[in-house]
Amino acid sequence: MSMPVRKPFEILVMNNIAQVGLKRFPAERYRVVEAAADPDAILLRSQDLHAMKIAASLKAIGRAGAGVNNIPVKAMSEHGVPVFNAPGANANAVKELVLAGMLIGARKLAPALEFVRALDGGDAALAQRVEDGKKQFAGMELAQHTLGVIGLGKVGRLVADAAIHLGMNVLGYDPAITAEAARDLPAQLKRVQSIDEVLKASDFVTLHVPLLPQTRNLVNARTLELVRPGAILLNFSREGIVDCESVAQALEANRLKCYVSDFPESRLLGVPGVVALPHLGASTREAEDNCAVMVVEQVREYLENGNVSNAVNFPDATMPRESPYRIAIANANVPNMVAQISATVAKAGLNIHDMLNKSKGGMAYTLVDMDSAATSELVAQLGKIDGVLAVRYLPLRD
Repeated sequence: MSMPVRKPFEILVMNNIAQVGLKRFPAERYRVVEAAADPDAILLRSQDLHAMKIAASLKAIGRAGAGVNNIPVKAMSEHGVPVFNAPGANANAVKELVLAGMLIGARKLAPALEFVRALDGGDAALAQRVEDGKKQFAGMELAQHTLGVIGLGKVGRLVADAAIHLGMNVLGYDPAITAEAARDLPAQLKRVQSIDEVLKASDFVTLHVPLLPQTRNLVNARTLELVRPGAILLNFSREGIVDCESVAQALEANRLKCYVSDFPESRLLGVPGVVALPHLGASTREAEDNCAVMVVEQVREYLENGNVSNAVNFPDATMPRESPYRIAIANANVPNMVAQISATVAKAGLNIHDMLNKSKGGMAYTLVDMDSAATSELVAQLGKIDGVLAVRYLPLRD
């Protein structure tokens, strides 16, 4: 039995995704909608999917940004659904805001603005009040001071490089840095072996790590005891990485001079020394466009060709197409899977033209190109293999 003719892919858009990205879905192959009972893919930014019933039709989720805390990644893995994000697409926007945060803290710009906003009186009186009041806002320059960067991914590296060009000394810490990323580090950056070393030696500390169980409350009462008196802490990563109660106590004890965060928290509202921004890190037109384009291209490539790049729960797996007949299989990373897949294809009387198998933690992914068309029976048999999570047949479209 031959496979049925495929309908256009249905893309459910749950937040405001930049049109420059959405326009990359060809109209003849895709329907981009804001409501769908059986979508093939979901595109979103901040929409929380944890309580949402996920349709059986779902094949992919695309997050137009970096963080995926609003997506039930584990559940998606169990259903063989990749969760794509856009790492690095908003990195320049975040870098620029971190630099602004450093200047806000170093030059006491937030209280200075409040001071000026409260002024009144005629020109002569106003000038005198400005002259008398400005002394309390004397700050420091960035040059010759030390910046500690915790997390040396794309954003961390850009921040480090910019700080070096501003004349700062830069320390960096990231135990999980890849060899490729390490090669991209600025030559002047000094890598250290622990967070403690960063905190003890830095006038500014900026955080650029994902929110994971091991990074939750990474900055806490113990680590804040190590900071240089008068240090400035910046958090443009995720709110859960910093224990806000410990920050409040460190500010009160004058261990921290300023805490600049992109995540307002109720415990820190109104606390002297706290500057909170309304999650502006990626809020630029350029960043939103970059994220939309990147995630749309990744989702489209997966839906059409089964290729995977930048999925947080799947291995990267890209194989050029030399045959029009491809099957993509998401499976648990268990022994003998490739042999079982090969045997099932052979039993169906098909010759394998090419095959790629990649794994990432407990997840594996296999692409199989064949010299002739697959049948629905073959797809069903592959789906019955113990450990297989999802099977898709992807013949090239006309």
